[in-house]
Amino acid sequence: MTATTLAPVVPAGTWNLDPTHSTVGFAVKHMVVATFRSTFKSFDATLVSDEAGTRLTGTVQAESIDIADESFKAHLGAPDFFDVANHPTLTFTSSAVRRDGDRIEVEGDLTIRGTTHRVVGTGTVTEPTEDPYGKTRVGLSLETKVDRTAYGLNWNAPLPKGGMALANEVTLTLELELIQA
Repeated sequence: MTATTLAPVVPAGTWNLDPTHSTVGFAVKHMVVATFRSTFKSFDATLVSDEAGTRLTGTVQAESIDIADESFKAHLGAPDFFDVANHPTLTFTSSAVRRDGDRIEVEGDLTIRGTTHRVVGTGTVTEPTEDPYGKTRVGLSLETKVDRTAYGLNWNAPLPKGGMALANEVTLTLELELIQA
């Protein structure tokens, strides 16, 4: 797999996720009046930069969705939504990573519930910085929008005065802090 770059994305090497200082989340309009946001507690990502280009891969454990209400969490893990019994992970594999200044664009395949679609995430990348412990770190902030129904997350309910309980468009956000191996 090769990747296209406009500028070096990060210095050569493998960059591993610092999960304590990273988040993976989503936002979706609920009941037409508010935006519901949540994150996942268990995920991993790796950024590799070498002569072939830059590649980002990641995995999210679907059951790790951060919902305090156990009934609601169970509903999101059921076949109406993530179907964690049959599809325990969400995965991403980039096909192209492009950088222009501090702006970054990552294109690749997102798989949810066994269905894969091409997505493009845009955002920013920080310059490498050395931490107090002698490690080099970079940050990626990425966002993309997907249609949840394209991945089989079809549950919805009509509202009494029109509209639906849940929007189809979902914003995915990643705040990744990565440490050079």
